[in-house]
Amino acid sequence: MNYVQLYNAIQNYAENTEALFVASIPRFVMEAEDRIYNSVQIPSLRKNVTGNMTASNPYLSLPSDYLSTYSLAVIDGSGNYTYLINKDVNFIREAYSSASYTGLPKYYALFGNQYNNFEALSVLLGPTPDSSYSSELHYFYYPPTIVQGQIATLSASITGGTGYVNGVYENVPFTNGSGMSAIGTFVVSGTAVTSVTLNDGGQFYVVGDTLNVSNAYLGGAGSGFACTVATVTNATGTTWLGDNYDPVLFYGAMREAMLFMKGEQDLVGYYEQKYQEALQELRRLGDGLERGDAYRDGQLKLNVAPRNQVAR
Repeated sequence: MNYVQLYNAIQNYAENTEALFVASIPRFVMEAEDRIYNSVQIPSLRKNVTGNMTASNPYLSLPSDYLSTYSLAVIDGSGNYTYLINKDVNFIREAYSSASYTGLPKYYALFGNQYNNFEALSVLLGPTPDSSYSSELHYFYYPPTIVQGQIATLSASITGGTGYVNGVYENVPFTNGSGMSAIGTFVVSGTAVTSVTLNDGGQFYVVGDTLNVSNAYLGGAGSGFACTVATVTNATGTTWLGDNYDPVLFYGAMREAMLFMKGEQDLVGYYEQKYQEALQELRRLGDGLERGDAYRDGQLKLNVAPRNQVAR
């Protein structure tokens, strides 16, 4: 199932094509994705990255799409791998309280946000590296959403237009282009738009789209503003989850849609039940089948009554 198919199915099952509902479909889908990725560890959705630890620096930055650790290893100068043991921050702080405790790290703990990037995390190492060792992180990650054509960035160059009312305008919807539902914050100075900050990327946009705005949102006067879509996310609208097991995504999104529409409790419960059933099947794949094989685990075999024995 690609995003167009999912988008249409949500409208059809909900029997709702009202503009606000349609504009909210990306939120339904992304809420469902977050629930799924935090409920099942899917081996197919792991990444492997290498990096470098810095001598005398006890912190190691994690990738921005990090979800959870599968393994973290330090690699010494001879290429030998030492897999670090996960511990609590307090353990590492107490065990290696002195600045003189340096060496090849043995432990790590999830520490918290990076000061220069609050959307990314870091780990605390113990002991503090005494050299610039290499590292290898195997981790579960947040894949890009299946939502197709969300605006990621706008072109730095804009046409500011003229005659707008000076001020700062939030949650202003863009018009035109291939997609819908993108909104931004506009700053008007000298009766022209001087800057635009993207707040929501919407859906179904393509690179090169020219976007405009109604002056009704910028003081009720003015014209001529234009900007261009520079990059979008997931131009194809496909993901591993949509390609390999879409029921859990569909039913999860439908639950969010029912909550949005203030649906009857039994209907919300129905879609929650269908979501949980689909989630269990996904767990069978992610937590079961993808973690073994017939050589080590044997094949599934059901007990069958002999042919000459009538089942009672």
